[in-house]
Amino acid sequence: MPTNVVMPQMGESIFEGTITKWLKKAGETVQRDEPLFEISTDKVDAEIPSPAAGVLTEIKIAEGATVEINTVVAVIAEEGNAAASNSATTVDAKKEAKQEAVATAPEKAKEPVPAPPPAKSEPAPPAATSPAPASSQTTGGTEVVMPQMGESIFEGTITKWLKKVGDTVARDEPLFEISTDKVDAEIPSPAAGVLTEVKIPEGTTAQINTVVAVIGGTAGAATSASAAAAPAETKAAPTPQPSAAPAATAPTPAPQPIAASTGERQRSSPLVRRIAKENNLDLSQIPGTGAGGRITKEDALAYVGQRGNAPAAAATTSQAAPAPSVASSITASVPQEVSIPGDLVPLSKMRSIIAQRMVESKHTSAHVHSVFKIDMTRIVKIREREKSKYEQRNGVKLTYMPFVTSAVVSCLRKMPIVNASMEGNAVRYHKHINIGVAVALDWGLIVPVIKNAEERSFLGIARAIADLAARARGKKLKPDEVAEGTFTITNPGIFGEQFGTPVINQPETAILGVGGLFKEPTVVTDADGNDSIAVRHIMRLTLGFDHRIIDGADAGKFMAELKKTLENWDGDIG
Repeated sequence: MPTNVVMPQMGESIFEGTITKWLKKAGETVQRDEPLFEISTDKVDAEIPSPAAGVLTEIKIAEGATVEINTVVAVIAEEGNAAASNSATTVDAKKEAKQEAVATAPEKAKEPVPAPPPAKSEPAPPAATSPAPASSQTTGGTEVVMPQMGESIFEGTITKWLKKVGDTVARDEPLFEISTDKVDAEIPSPAAGVLTEVKIPEGTTAQINTVVAVIGGTAGAATSASAAAAPAETKAAPTPQPSAAPAATAPTPAPQPIAASTGERQRSSPLVRRIAKENNLDLSQIPGTGAGGRITKEDALAYVGQRGNAPAAAATTSQAAPAPSVASSITASVPQEVSIPGDLVPLSKMRSIIAQRMVESKHTSAHVHSVFKIDMTRIVKIREREKSKYEQRNGVKLTYMPFVTSAVVSCLRKMPIVNASMEGNAVRYHKHINIGVAVALDWGLIVPVIKNAEERSFLGIARAIADLAARARGKKLKPDEVAEGTFTITNPGIFGEQFGTPVINQPETAILGVGGLFKEPTVVTDADGNDSIAVRHIMRLTLGFDHRIIDGADAGKFMAELKKTLENWDGDIG
């Protein structure tokens, strides 16, 4: 049965894409997950893999055309059923053939020629809104695939399997945990049945749409047992021993590298190109072992290793027992639970991405920081008086963060430039105020976002902060809950910090660092102008801002307004 290829949705706010290049022609054979075409959206440029193996029988949308998501852009037929449609071409090609026939045979031009039916954009069924991984029902069971957890995420690391081979699983029951550069999440099962095969072990990174497990069916049950055992072996012996006995079964021979042809475009994914950029690699010098000479992630990492600076994860992978047969997966860099002084411990997935984002932000924005002392005595007294009744009444603890966040929202409404972002040589003034609240995790840092904060009451903001923080620590966040922030608040003061100089969370242009709350002697002036020294509760707030679009005067006005709002708090806390 033919498979429709549709324009994918590459992000929550993206509803169309432009096909910039077809990597296959009509009539050519294509493998499942082999790059089929390139698209460009306002957020990302990406290669789109084929959803099925077969023959590309028809290209419905030409290069350079922009279409809405779920529009059918091509058709792939199974190889055995493709003979009849092998000559299918694009609509433009059909028109050209008819025009040529009219030009070369005038006498036939007089005969009525039925016009070719116009190409129709057939919308595919709407994508599921739950974070369940995509799956494909086959006669051998339901394939569970690595889901795409965000518009710019192309891979994920399986950190834990919550079910074992042979276990019964219900639809939407948590099946495994993954870690990406944006969220750690539990992935529910796409179907009910028995987990018959685990293809990707714990601690392994796989590209999106890679089959990681099978539910139902009987094929591959024997293989799944060894795959499921792989994580335990890895944990028992994290450092591969050269003298270890060989596996009982001979490993599948590795595909032979295909040398790049001179002048030919090197096939590679955005991830591979990023690795090449970070390590200053020339892709034309890297032999590709993937389909049609495509450079895989393993090829790039192996080449880095040959140059003498391979990541520890890559070295470990090359010495370990053969991994499951998924070309796009590598062993993740999972730090040991206890590190010994002198050890070289590779960065975790999240830590690696945080490092990259921080460097990118420093290279992008002209960082400037401004520190203000805030007298929080009035708010401290309100909190001490109300916190017990507040929790009983509302079911949420009364902390200082809702006070700061509510005051920030009020000030951002008055000064929208601080809530804006850079887009090329223009400034984007956002319609809504989406506040990111940094949450420290044992394994890194994540910034869930309170959407439309300007529409929320004090209690609504307090509940949102508590809910997002709890779900962040429980790995329950959804991808859209860590996206589209317009201003970020980070609170290092909980560790006793006086103040910090936080790095801007791109593509935002400002971030507020909340320092610790301390009792300090302060000069206080009464209504008559008399000065005295009193013990006050002082907090330091730091505004980090992008000097490309926010001037020091605007930053100063924003912080002065924030200081005034907090020191003279008179809002309803609910």
